[in-house]
Amino acid sequence: MMAPLTIAGKTPLKSAARAKLGSKQEAGFAYAWALMAVLIMGIYLAQVGEAWQNRAQRAKETELLRVGAEIRRGIKLYTEQNQMQGTQYPKSLEELVLDPRSPSPRRFIRKAYKDPLTGEDWQYISAPGGGFMGVYSKALGKPLKQRLFPSDFAGFADQNSYQDWKFAHWPNGKALKK
Repeated sequence: MMAPLTIAGKTPLKSAARAKLGSKQEAGFAYAWALMAVLIMGIYLAQVGEAWQNRAQRAKETELLRVGAEIRRGIKLYTEQNQMQGTQYPKSLEELVLDPRSPSPRRFIRKAYKDPLTGEDWQYISAPGGGFMGVYSKALGKPLKQRLFPSDFAGFADQNSYQDWKFAHWPNGKALKK
């Protein structure tokens, strides 16, 4: 039997032990790098999540403005019909979908929309003489959009709550004070 080869007087057993010790140190170093990578990925994913949430919120705000404008326009058209009987406001969104005052079907909005922010019914703004002259969201959050509104929504600038965004057809075109 041959003797094991040695390099500079080292036996194979001693070099194997050293290799094992070196791999433990390397494993600790790799573990630290893995933890660092997880930490960096966590920070990055938190930023991506926040950006995604803002994008979703902005899309809901855009939908709120679109639907609110359609409801306001529907209320305006509803009140302009049958002016000889005096100004009449709708009692519900369903009356804007299908006008009960007319023998032939008349539609002022396509459907009875839900509030895009909450998914629930809108809060109504009472009209003089009954019915409602507008709607607003029940959502409590602060709008992301604060500036650069179209002229129809100029009053929405710098509002602290979605509840301050009122979509209404005001009598004589003037907003009533709270």
